[in-house]
Amino acid sequence: MTLNQERNFSTKGKTKEEAGGHIYDMIIIGGGPAGYTAALYALRAGLDAVVLEKLSAGGQMALTGQIDNYPGFEEGIDGFTLGEKMRKGAQRFGAVSRFTEVLSAELSGAVKQVSARDGLYQGRTVVLATGAGPRELGVEGEKELAGKGIHYCAACDGMFYKGRTVAVIGGGNTAAADALLLSRICEKVILVHRRDTLRAEKIYRAPLQEAANVEFIWNSTVTKLIPEERVRGIRLKDTRTGKEQEVSCDGVFIAVGRKPATELVKGQLSLDPAGYVEADESTRSSLPGVFAAGDVRAKALRQIVTAVADGAMAVHFAEEYLA
Repeated sequence: MTLNQERNFSTKGKTKEEAGGHIYDMIIIGGGPAGYTAALYALRAGLDAVVLEKLSAGGQMALTGQIDNYPGFEEGIDGFTLGEKMRKGAQRFGAVSRFTEVLSAELSGAVKQVSARDGLYQGRTVVLATGAGPRELGVEGEKELAGKGIHYCAACDGMFYKGRTVAVIGGGNTAAADALLLSRICEKVILVHRRDTLRAEKIYRAPLQEAANVEFIWNSTVTKLIPEERVRGIRLKDTRTGKEQEVSCDGVFIAVGRKPATELVKGQLSLDPAGYVEADESTRSSLPGVFAAGDVRAKALRQIVTAVADGAMAVHFAEEYLA
């Protein structure tokens, strides 16, 4: 078999044992906007690529109820539908998706090894498009109460609190956007921030200040979740005086930043202090043949449009590498 024949060989329909012996041109880890854009561009370029996605097409984007800043949808679109459209667009050109969890990866050498729950995948290049997830507060009982009053996505879970009182923890764009959304659903929204002013952009701050059912608690951090069967409140500590108070609420939405999904590559790729993969606009990482695309990459702006751009760029430089 020639190299070109091997590149055009499809593993669709293969068993995991058969797939394990095949060497792809590109393994794409993550099926969000960066991952499926990379798949689309790779297949159109004649590369043999596979997408490994743990949950569903769209990644974190799929949890977003309304997206108004992605071009081409004049009425906006929900994240799940957009993710499916991206998957189907890549599938039209023969992209193969495997819904499986990646357990480990060995990224050095000419052939990269990616171990997933359904078997071993081998590829000449890897596009890491694992994204970034919500950062936890780190207080006792948080994991146990997740889904029992503790939430990380207002668009996903806000409707459960119609006519009730919720707290939003954070001061950036995500926290402000969540508080605005919840103010249209809930009877009362309590926005808790560790500083005395929001970091969110002006477009969010003015509507929040005008919302009659939004209360601000400044210079405060959460020290404890108050549980029964579910969360019934939070204990706050004033960062200036040390004084503590308890605040009753029916639910807590945590929006204190993002955490890059880079556990797979720690010790292999160069990461910045926040844990994002160090890769410039070419998406090339510190290892030859490994590219970082989307929210997992260290960059100034993390949006769907920048993730899509990364996916296209990764394929461009992967082609250059393979040549």
